[in-house]
Amino acid sequence: MTNGPKYFRTSGHLLLCRGSSCQQRNSVLLHKALWNALERDGLAYYKQGGSVRLTDSGCLGACKFGPTLCVYRERDGQLEQAWYAGVDFPLARAVAQAVHEGGELPDQGRYGGSPDNAGNP
Repeated sequence: MTNGPKYFRTSGHLLLCRGSSCQQRNSVLLHKALWNALERDGLAYYKQGGSVRLTDSGCLGACKFGPTLCVYRERDGQLEQAWYAGVDFPLARAVAQAVHEGGELPDQGRYGGSPDNAGNP
């Protein structure tokens, strides 16, 4: 398809909840700050050398514990997912950096996505 949309390879996809409860906990400002940091630091998927995709999402179902962030990426040939509650900018930035570098995802705030921390928020 020569006239279709441009494809950007990504290392992972971050979904930040923008449901009403998370918005009350500043998820809109967090999304803007993280977006700006991804652009500034060259991590955004459409920047040269960037690879992280950030999308605002509807409710992710952890309303009392927001802002909530969900991460999907391929690692070692397998789909890896992680879920985070009570996300602030430093944590969101650390998750994005780990996704970009292919490193270990932070444990702070993580409540699902691996057998070790598959509990509820």
